Amino acid sequence: MQNPSAPPVILASSSRHRRGLLERFLDDFETVSPQVDETPGAGEQPLALVSRLARAKAESVSSRQRDALVIGSDQVAVLDERMLGKPGDHLAAIDQLLAASGKSLCFLTAICILEPRSRHRFEHVDTTVVRFRRFDRRLAETYLRRDQPYDCAGSFRIEGAGFVLFESVKSEDPTALIGLPMIWLAGRLLDAGYLLS
Repeated sequence: MQNPSAPPVILASSSRHRRGLLERFLDDFETVSPQVDETPGAGEQPLALVSRLARAKAESVSSRQRDALVIGSDQVAVLDERMLGKPGDHLAAIDQLLAASGKSLCFLTAICILEPRSRHRFEHVDTTVVRFRRFDRRLAETYLRRDQPYDCAGSFRIEGAGFVLFESVKSEDPTALIGLPMIWLAGRLLDAGYLLS
């Protein structure tokens, strides 16, 4: 049950993974797909990019829903100083996974909350480092057939069977790897008068 004076919550995302995470905390919220160009700027570094996109997604939805508390988020995967996007298809996913074999992949997950009354902005970036075990194409193919993570940066789902590819995961917030740093977000929502529903 939330404070009756607390504004409605909108998740500025079409991701079912982010929606599923927020549903662990709130039943009553809306999702709206933000209209944001996610193309990196010339020379834009991963931290700057992921922070800008989370903010832009929140602002895009907030401009149309000014009475709501809006949550925007974005995630970037970095391998050997190269940003990895969502693979989109099987061949691109194979390339991403084989490139990551035996290496560490860094995930930056940014979140931005826009408070409707004060227009105050709360921002946070979680860093998660995934160390991959060495594996061959056969394991990569087998894994991809099982989870089909073609809409996931890095070409795996930790909430699926992706753990078979890992040696370790280092993070202050394991939910961030799925798409929303819920430990940080829950703290902000509790402070704003929202409770587990």
